[in-house]
Amino acid sequence: MDWDQLELHPRIIAAVRRDLQRLTGLSRSDVQQLLTAAATTCRRHPPTPALLLQRGECGGFKSDLRLSVGCPVLDELLRGGLPAGGITEVSGESGAGKTQLALQLCLSAQYPTEYRGLNSGAVYICTEDSFPNRRLQQLIREQSSLRTDVPPSLISSLQFSDHIYIEHAADLVVLYLQDSLQVCLSRRVPLLLARGLVRLLVVDSVAALFRAEFQAADWLERSKQLITFSSTLHHLSQEFTTPVLCINQVTDVFSSSDDSLGPLSSSVSPALGLVWANQVMVRLMMRRLQGTVARGNQSSALRRLEVVFAPHLARDGRDAAVWREGVRGVQT
Repeated sequence: MDWDQLELHPRIIAAVRRDLQRLTGLSRSDVQQLLTAAATTCRRHPPTPALLLQRGECGGFKSDLRLSVGCPVLDELLRGGLPAGGITEVSGESGAGKTQLALQLCLSAQYPTEYRGLNSGAVYICTEDSFPNRRLQQLIREQSSLRTDVPPSLISSLQFSDHIYIEHAADLVVLYLQDSLQVCLSRRVPLLLARGLVRLLVVDSVAALFRAEFQAADWLERSKQLITFSSTLHHLSQEFTTPVLCINQVTDVFSSSDDSLGPLSSSVSPALGLVWANQVMVRLMMRRLQGTVARGNQSSALRRLEVVFAPHLARDGRDAAVWREGVRGVQT
């Protein structure tokens, strides 16, 4: 990226060059080389237009890679699953099934690409509760029931637990949550990605990092830290072609006007406001509905997974239920 391509007045560019030459003693050509290198580092990848994303061209190369949810009904809603680049958010009230879906994606990522996996592991960062290992083990035992499209011999050969790397931040004082997470995202996660050990990053949840610590008057500082955090996630996603899944909480909506940041038929909206919403490429919401569904000796509260916004998806939804083997769409 050339320095002159930046959207700055020529007077500003000339002043920066003069000051750099005066302060550093470098020649004009050296200053130009320094500025070009800095600009290239700050923007290694150009923004991805929605049209290219729809065509499957992301980050400057052709890619139709999607991470399957593991359910044909929900995959149909998402046009194959989570895109391999960008931040996908799943928000919802407690008990809606957000963490269930995240665990399911951690297992789905480990399947070969011919079964719409990523052929790699996942990093799961907990910022609120402890990691639900008991539920994960149950999902692993029931994989053959969920993934009937995969040969049983392949399922039994995968060591699912060995390829989910868990980072705990929930037991830290809130003051140190962000610093701890930033170290994790800037050091440990890139190392795992570079070695090919993981290909999916999950943060559960993003709201815990920015709701408890800040008061209403600290909105400007919170906005700055939100942007810094999301910038790190975007960099990892672009650099390693990695899906990033962020679980988010919701907040009540008291206005009767239409809220474009949440689903059309809901009285809640994803937490953290417009600043965070502008960092998200795909926003999904899980809601718990009235009524239950039964199947054999199992029953589940009815849920609904909705697309709130995405550059390549229609605003739509599918009913779903949580069974022993995981989250599955309900045909109605």
